[in-house]
Amino acid sequence: SHPSPPPSSLSGSLLHFCLGDGPKLDSPLLSAPGIFVLGLPFALVQSGYMGLMVLVLSAWVCNHTGRRLVACTLGKLKILIRTSLVRVRHSYQDIMDACCKGLWPNWSVVGGWMINIAQVIELLMTCTLYLLVSTTLLCDSLSAVAPPRSACSLMSLMFLLPCLLLTDLRPVSVLSLLCSLAHILISLLVILYCLSRASNWSWSFLSLSVDPEDFIVSVGVIIFSYTSQIFLPPLEGSMEDRGQFDTMLGWTHGVACIMKTTFSLLAVLTWGPETSEVITDNLPPNLRPVVNLCLLAKALLSYPLPFYAAAEILQTCLLRGESDRNLPRLLLSAIPLPRFSLLMGLTGSVTGAAMTLILPCLFHLKLRWGRLAVQDRLIDVSILSLGVVCSVAGVVCSVKRML
Repeated sequence: SHPSPPPSSLSGSLLHFCLGDGPKLDSPLLSAPGIFVLGLPFALVQSGYMGLMVLVLSAWVCNHTGRRLVACTLGKLKILIRTSLVRVRHSYQDIMDACCKGLWPNWSVVGGWMINIAQVIELLMTCTLYLLVSTTLLCDSLSAVAPPRSACSLMSLMFLLPCLLLTDLRPVSVLSLLCSLAHILISLLVILYCLSRASNWSWSFLSLSVDPEDFIVSVGVIIFSYTSQIFLPPLEGSMEDRGQFDTMLGWTHGVACIMKTTFSLLAVLTWGPETSEVITDNLPPNLRPVVNLCLLAKALLSYPLPFYAAAEILQTCLLRGESDRNLPRLLLSAIPLPRFSLLMGLTGSVTGAAMTLILPCLFHLKLRWGRLAVQDRLIDVSILSLGVVCSVAGVVCSVKRML
C-alpha cells in the first residue's frame, strides 16, 4: 500500500511526534491540544449541559472505535501447523480493501479511493481552518492600521510559502513540537485568567434548552476535535510494544477529555453568552495581543503537518509520484471562509463522523462478526447509527447556516 500520511491528530489534538533513525518510535505518542480546542467553549455555549455530556461521551466513543479499528488489522494466518491471529493490515485503506473484497468487481479499488478522498478532504479543511485563524489573528494584531482582510490573508499565505519546500517529515515534526509548546503557553494563560475571574462565574450561562441546529453544529465541532482514527493503524504498527496501544489510547483520550472539558467549562463560566468563536478574542486588551501573537505563531507552525500529509496523499495516490511536488502548490489557494465554527462543524459532520464513528464500527462488524459477543455487536451498531444521524443532520445544519 502507499505510504501512510503522518498522524495529524489524536483525541482532538495535532499528533506531534519526533522520528528516530529507525522505523520504531521509542515513545509512541507526544501530543498537545490542537488549535481547534479554542473553538470548543463557543460550541459549549451553543449546546449547554448537553454539550458537556457530548464532550465526555465523544471521548469514550472515539476511544472505543479506535480500538475496534486497530482490531481490524488482525487476521488469521497459518504458521506451520497452527493458525494464529497476526497483523495482516497496516492502514485504514488496507482495512477498507479487506471489507470491500468480494462485494463487487474492483470494489476494493473504489473503497481505497474513497478513503484517500476522505483523508484529503479532512486535511484540506484543516489547512483552510488554519488559514482562517491566521488571517483573523493577523487582522486583530494589526488593528491599529486597519488593513483589509484580503491583505491579511495574502500575508498569511506568504508566511506559509516555505511549506512548498518540505520534502521530509523530520522538519515537520520539529515545527509541530514548537507548535505544542506555544499551545501549552496559550492554554495556561487562558486558564489562569479564567481562574482569576472565579468570583464572577455563573452556572446560569449553561442552559438545558438549546436550539436544535446550534446543538447539531456543536456536535460536529466536538467530533472534529477528536478525529484520529485514520492514523491509528500505522501508529499502532510503529510502536515497539504494541500491547501498550490500548492503554496509551485510553490514557490519551481520558486526559484529553478532562483537559477539553475543564478548558471549555472555565471559559463559559467566565464569559457566558459573550464567548467568541475563538476564545482568545474574549481576553482583555492588555493580555489579548500577547496571546494572539502566540496563537498566530501556533497556527502558522501547525499548518505544515496537514499540508505535508495532504501533499503526500495527492502525490502518491493521484500522480503516482510523477510530478515531484508541484501539485501541493494548489493547496495554498484555499480561501479562508467567514465562519470558523461552521466550517469546523461541517468538517466534523462529513469526514469526522464517517472516519471516526461510522466506518470503524462497520469494518469491525464485517471483519470480526463471528468473534463478537451480542453486547459488542449492539454497541457497534448503536455507535454506527448515531454516527449516521449526526453526520446527516450536521451537514444539513452547517450548510444551511453557512448559506
